[in-house]
Amino acid sequence: MNDSYVDKVLIVEGKSDKNKVKRIVKEPVEIICTNGTISFTKLDEWIEFLEDKDVYILVDADKAGEKLRKQFKREFPQAEHLYIDRMYREVATAPVHHLATVLMGANIDVHTEYLEMG
Repeated sequence: MNDSYVDKVLIVEGKSDKNKVKRIVKEPVEIICTNGTISFTKLDEWIEFLEDKDVYILVDADKAGEKLRKQFKREFPQAEHLYIDRMYREVATAPVHHLATVLMGANIDVHTEYLEMG
């Protein structure tokens, strides 16, 4: 996690999700990977770090993603959940214009050229 202060944190599953989203986002956003699962120890470490931030959850539209989403709803009820269209299944394989639209809908500033790619 970053030492410089950012007020928005986006939690994704994998490194490919992080890399794809990082290209699209225009403002400073801390992007954290769960690597598919998250332990209670790791969640405890995040609680203090995330308590004064706007937290967004962007996970795959599959069984593993839904399991993670449920866990985050319990541990971080204040988090905003972002959803990709189920037809794309994975954040990493969703078209950039779709991801840009989802992120923009959550008031996350995106590079406009990704919106125009649809």
